[in-house]
Amino acid sequence: MTSNTSGTKQRPQFELRWGGLHLTIQRVPAWLVTLLTTAAGTGAGAAWWTGR
Repeated sequence: MTSNTSGTKQRPQFELRWGGLHLTIQRVPAWLVTLLTTAAGTGAGAAWWTGR
């Protein structure tokens, strides 16, 4: 694991504050990126196929 030696706190890659919900993502995992791109590609392919 990499440590931050400068003493400053690293900003999160994604932060969502919505009412009482506070979601913070420090690092996006590779499996999540793969899942989202696969789902988007499948949806685009299905839309193209049904629109033919």
